[in-house]
Amino acid sequence: MTVIEEKPAIVKEELVYGLHDRPPLTEGLFVAIQHTFAIFVPIVAPGLIICGTLKINPADTAYISGMALLVSGIATFIQARTLTIPGFGRVPPTTIGTGLLTIQGTSFSYLGPLIAAGAAVTASGKSPEEAIPLMLGLSFFGSFVMIFLSRFLDFTQKIFTPLVTGIVVTCIGLTLIKVGITDMAGGVPAIGTPAYGSPMNVGLSLLVLAIVTFCSISKNRFLRMGSIVVGLIVGYTISLFLGLIDLSDLGKLPPINFPIPFKYGLKFDFIAFVPVAIVYIATMLECIGDITATCMVTGEPVSGGTYFRRIKAGVLGDGINSFIASILSTFPVTTMSQNNGLIKLTGVGSRYVGYYLAVILALLGLFPIVGGFLQKTPAPVLGGATILMFGSVAVAGFNILRTVEMDTRASVIVAVSLSAALGVTFVPEFVSQMPPLVNQVFSSGISTGAIVSLLLNIILPGRPEVPDMAIEAAEIAREELLQ
Repeated sequence: MTVIEEKPAIVKEELVYGLHDRPPLTEGLFVAIQHTFAIFVPIVAPGLIICGTLKINPADTAYISGMALLVSGIATFIQARTLTIPGFGRVPPTTIGTGLLTIQGTSFSYLGPLIAAGAAVTASGKSPEEAIPLMLGLSFFGSFVMIFLSRFLDFTQKIFTPLVTGIVVTCIGLTLIKVGITDMAGGVPAIGTPAYGSPMNVGLSLLVLAIVTFCSISKNRFLRMGSIVVGLIVGYTISLFLGLIDLSDLGKLPPINFPIPFKYGLKFDFIAFVPVAIVYIATMLECIGDITATCMVTGEPVSGGTYFRRIKAGVLGDGINSFIASILSTFPVTTMSQNNGLIKLTGVGSRYVGYYLAVILALLGLFPIVGGFLQKTPAPVLGGATILMFGSVAVAGFNILRTVEMDTRASVIVAVSLSAALGVTFVPEFVSQMPPLVNQVFSSGISTGAIVSLLLNIILPGRPEVPDMAIEAAEIAREELLQ
């Protein structure tokens, strides 16, 4: 058997707290709050977009958004803690969750097919609220696609090579930069208005970026761990004085969200299900890239048996967490790319931070008014705080690619994949005239880069021989049992 040496992706001395370190409660909460700022808006935004597009009533919209936060907390806990289902007979135990600081939240990737399915319901003369069961049903049954595929990653690990995962992680970072720079200019709602790119928005975002940058390279560990919070607090305070934040409508939010399983029921339509299933497959590739990036910035192996077991358990956890999301009447979740950048900036990769974050997200979901304050954070402030994180994710991808022998074949795959990913990111009209299914899958630069790199790695001749990580994982597990 060829043994794969499990080398950590970065020097662990660069971390303030490593994966298994338990930070003091105050420091752990401090870092968890920063992760909350980084992902709060992305978690609630997909539900708000879907409900807003279909004109679903405010009460149901508030419930779906609250459940998105609650489920994100549950999902993050499962990934960080890991759950083990005992085996029986010759069936080995099943592990769910990476055991890393893998943070989960509602995915944007499903917007296209779910909105299309909901719009078909309303076009038939039914109310927007009658579209909810179909969208949840598609999400519910789609989760089994990822759960099923996670069991067969043993047979596909030779195509999920460091070349492919490195490209996917790089695509995640580079495509997210567009999101960050758009927020710095004023956010999507400001596009086409005088506010977009105004000196006030740009100046505010650059101030926040400067604060985050200097704090993140500080030798003072508290400043480094608190870089995002410090930048956001300063930006939020200045925004209040500038009149950019309106808190007058917070009183309209419901006082509490009680989770009710299958609140809206489930419906199914096979034609509408096909694009949702394909997006689940594409999301699985993104999940593999995100987990690899988390290993990279946490100083954990990015090859070998331990790494591969984490990938399998993480993909399975992603599918099960989307299953839970459907039960609690919200939309599918996935790994959150931006948090890998925050791990890199703060130097805190402890999975115990995931426990604190899980509690915070759950409380925000149950008590909407608390999250309402966070949701009021102006786009330039968020953009200034997150743009550096997105760039850090891209750097993590570069570091993975550094481990690959960059011959002509590998160089071509990297060049074509990045060109395709950035092409559809910056010129989305490129696929606008394609069939709806093609448009939905390739409208995301991350999905495009993942699919192109995977296909090229399979099709192009000369693929290097890759040792069987599944055999390596089984050997490691056997040795651990004997100890």
